[in-house]
Amino acid sequence: MKVLIIGGGGREHTLAWKLSQSPKVEKIYALPGNPGMAKVAECIKDIPMEDNGNIVDIARQFAIDLVVVGPEAPLTCGLVDALEEAGISAFGPSRAAAELEGSKSFAKMMMDKYHIPTAKFKVFTEAEAARAYVKEQGAPIVIKADGLAAGKGVVVAQTLDEALAAVNDIMEDHSFGSAGNRVVIEECMVGEEASLLAFTDGETIVPMVSSQDHKRAYDGDKGPNTGGMGTYAPAPVMTKDMIEAAVEKVLKPIIAGMKAEGRTYKGCLYAGLMITEEGPKVVEFNARFGDPETQVVLPLLKGDLAEIMLACCEGTLDQQKVEWSEGAAVCVVMASGGYPGSYVKGEPIYGLEEAETAETMVFHAGTAEKDGKIVTNGGRVLGVVAEAGNIKEAVEKAYTGVKKIRFQGVQYRTDIAYRALERL
Repeated sequence: MKVLIIGGGGREHTLAWKLSQSPKVEKIYALPGNPGMAKVAECIKDIPMEDNGNIVDIARQFAIDLVVVGPEAPLTCGLVDALEEAGISAFGPSRAAAELEGSKSFAKMMMDKYHIPTAKFKVFTEAEAARAYVKEQGAPIVIKADGLAAGKGVVVAQTLDEALAAVNDIMEDHSFGSAGNRVVIEECMVGEEASLLAFTDGETIVPMVSSQDHKRAYDGDKGPNTGGMGTYAPAPVMTKDMIEAAVEKVLKPIIAGMKAEGRTYKGCLYAGLMITEEGPKVVEFNARFGDPETQVVLPLLKGDLAEIMLACCEGTLDQQKVEWSEGAAVCVVMASGGYPGSYVKGEPIYGLEEAETAETMVFHAGTAEKDGKIVTNGGRVLGVVAEAGNIKEAVEKAYTGVKKIRFQGVQYRTDIAYRALERL
């Protein structure tokens, strides 16, 4: 079969790498792809990921059997709907189902309606009313832009001043554009965060290995929020009982609820969870594979990803045997200096070949090719991933790989998986 992957980040490089291992996959295309993906895929440039008509034409032109949509924006723009209308199988939710990520207020309404544990919340369209509510509730408190904000539209405010500044920033200064026309204000949940991704065909739900992301830019969870500075899987906080609770109280009711609302959800559902004393509560839902969670979850998948994805599209996931390896995986993100603020692009990257070994993979996230050299082209540049028998060994191998790579201004956290190591 021929596969087209939409996207060009670390998540999509991981998807391409895993799909290339399937005996069923003869050819992979990537739009736009990246220099790392070019090793296993033919990259198609200069077509926007939200150009549904053009993407459908390309899928027809190359006789694509399966389109895998990586990022959230094409999903919320209805790319899967356009492909399915053209008779092309697409892995990912419809536009209506992707609203679970596209609108935080919709997601909260669904959780409220279907009794899914989450933080107490209120939705606002007027900044004045939002400020009054913040003053009434006090801090710490969480302010979220309602729409898509590339994983950055959330402020966990520790003080009242911080919370009020966040409301102004999102609603009046429009720092996230139209995503901030509405805000969701939530109580600040206490616990440890974890991610549980799942395959689903709208009926059957198959949870993946649990993982934990590191959102803050600097060691010790200090500094500004980012798209994610590293991950590890499995997350020890997600015990067998906790995973069962998340499946029963979160995944099953949201998938059943989406079907009842006429928004049948197919693809990968990402549940961002807070593990509290009362059990798992939902922080957010994402309508696709997480980034950089994918980089640690998929290396632990034993099965054929292409087969599993087709089963999700065709409603036959119950016939798939999905197995996971017993080991662990760790991803360390190497970012441009200044990220998540402003940063320089075009810095040459050295040591990529030395870092890639039988046990260490380097997934490209923000790179480009210039004069035959790989250069930086984004905030998060690379994800260095290692797999091993346990977390401790995987951490050591990942950082051994990191130390072989260099570029001007490189920054990365040195404490990825510290919570797991403390528990162990």
